[in-house]
Amino acid sequence: MKWSREKAEENNIEQSPSLEEQRATILTEISAKLRSTREGYGFGLDDVAAYTKIARRLLQAIEDVNFDNLPEPIYTQGLIKRYADALGLDGAELASSYPIGINRVKRMSGWKTKSPGQLRPVHLYLIYVGLIVCSVSGLSHVLNIATVTNNNQSQATSQSPPSSSSNSFALQPAINSQTSDDKNRAVQVGVTLKDSSWIRVEADGKTEFEGILPQGTQRTWKAQAQLIVRAGNAGSVMVSVNQQQPKPMGEPGKPEEMKIAARSAE
Repeated sequence: MKWSREKAEENNIEQSPSLEEQRATILTEISAKLRSTREGYGFGLDDVAAYTKIARRLLQAIEDVNFDNLPEPIYTQGLIKRYADALGLDGAELASSYPIGINRVKRMSGWKTKSPGQLRPVHLYLIYVGLIVCSVSGLSHVLNIATVTNNNQSQATSQSPPSSSSNSFALQPAINSQTSDDKNRAVQVGVTLKDSSWIRVEADGKTEFEGILPQGTQRTWKAQAQLIVRAGNAGSVMVSVNQQQPKPMGEPGKPEEMKIAARSAE
């Protein structure tokens, strides 16, 4: 009985899939989900590559489960997350299901345990003495410079006319007027979708939204300096600048990018 139990345990160990087999199985499921979602929205690999900044060959390798053209597992995990986020999926959840292994972490920890112990107490003592000498010398030099600077500033203050306070008040109206101009230069962009499309909006250099919006969606964004709107299906996106008459962003089924600066929208 004991021999049979040990034999069964050995068979279970031999039948358990390896890390490479697990990656292949999971990546096959992930790639099928990515491909079906992309094709459902009518996007090509070139469209995804343009908006995610991922090379087309890497996107193709993910969908074909071609490990020969994929980088290290940790980098492949990041590519999966970015690809899924661009399609409006939960990229973090999909990427976390892809196994990356822990061999590299173990090797790093072993290297760290061997590095200490090479410096001896005598070496440390000499280093401490050198640091103290350098610190004292540098502090003395800084104090001398500070003393000379303070003396020069005191002489310049005693010789300058007592009209400096009036100059500081004269600058205040200019600052207020600049703040008012910045507020007047704000730009507002509204989008209405006649059909579903991938959308990315950047306001003053910050990404405010990225994902797929369904048909009938109406959204509005504002910026102080510039708004950038990118769409995968430009013909289905109606854009209105500062509540003006909405116009189609481009041709149906084609990607398009629109930059709206606040100063040009006045």
